[in-house]
Amino acid sequence: MRIVFMGTPDFAVPTLSAVLTAGLGVAAVYTRPPRPAGRGMEERKSPVHAYAEAAGLSVLTPRTLRDNAAQEGFARHQADVAVVVAYGLILPLPVLEAPRHGCLNLHASALPRWRGAAPIQRAVMAGDAATAASIMRMEAGLDTGPVCLAKPVPIGPDMTAGELHDLLAEQGAALMVQALARLEAGALVCTPQADEGVTYAAKIDKAETGLDFTRPASEVHNHVRGLSPFPGAWFAPGGRGERIKVLRARLAPRAGTPGTVLDAALTVACGEGAVQLIELQRSGKRPMAAAEFLRGFPLPPGTRL
Repeated sequence: MRIVFMGTPDFAVPTLSAVLTAGLGVAAVYTRPPRPAGRGMEERKSPVHAYAEAAGLSVLTPRTLRDNAAQEGFARHQADVAVVVAYGLILPLPVLEAPRHGCLNLHASALPRWRGAAPIQRAVMAGDAATAASIMRMEAGLDTGPVCLAKPVPIGPDMTAGELHDLLAEQGAALMVQALARLEAGALVCTPQADEGVTYAAKIDKAETGLDFTRPASEVHNHVRGLSPFPGAWFAPGGRGERIKVLRARLAPRAGTPGTVLDAALTVACGEGAVQLIELQRSGKRPMAAAEFLRGFPLPPGTRL
C-alpha cells in the first residue's frame, strides 16, 4: 500500500516507526512546520519531522490544507490510505476523501469518551480507571468516525499523564499496524461510535493548572498526575512570589486546614484528606525529590500554600 503519514509530536513517532518496520511504503510524511523554541528561539523541527528525515522520507510542512494547491498536492501522492496521529491541522473533506481507503487516525481514548485535543490528560484528571488506544476511520466531525480497532489500557492509581502517554503511543503503534494489515486484506471492519457516553477533552488551559487545596485530596492528586510532566500543576507558597510545580504526589491519611503543610514530609491538607508532595520543580530547575527540594526551599509545618 501507498501510505501518507501525518503526525507531529513524540506521540506519533512510534507509529511511524512501526509502519516502517512492518515494511509498509510511506510515500510522504506531513507534519507541522518548524517553530521557534528554546532560549535562542531557533526554529526546531517536530519530532516526526526529525525522525522522518533521518529515515530518508519525503517531508512536507504546509501551514494549512484548506487551499486548492495543498489539496491537489496531497491528491498527487495517490495514497491508498493516510495514517494520522496527532497531526495538529484540520483535514478538510477533499483531503479526507483523497486516499482510496480514506484516513485512519490513532486516538488516545476509549471513544466516544474524551474526543478532542487532550484525551490523555483529561482521563487522568478525571480519575478514570481505564482508557484505550483506538483506531478510527476519520470523517468531518471531531473524532466522530467509526472505530476499527481498540485496545483497553488500565490507568494505575498513581500513573501520570506522561507515563500513560508513552504506553498509549506504543500500544497504538502496534494497533495501527494491525489495522493496516486488515485493511490490505480487505478485512478491516469499523463500527459507528455509540451516541451515549460522549465527552470532550478540551485543550489544557494554563488558567486551570493551579492547585486548589480546598478540593478533596483525590481530586488534587488526580490534578497533579494529569498535568505531569507538562504543563505541570503548581502552587505558590505564601509571600514567596514563585510558582512550584508538583510532578508527583500520593494520598495521605491526614487532615487539617486546607493548604497547610502538616509535617516535614511535605504532607499538605486538602478539603478532604491530604496529599504528600513527592516530586517538585522550581522554575528553571530540574525536578527534585521532596527531601532534596526542601533543603533548598524550606516549607516547614504550618506553612500555607
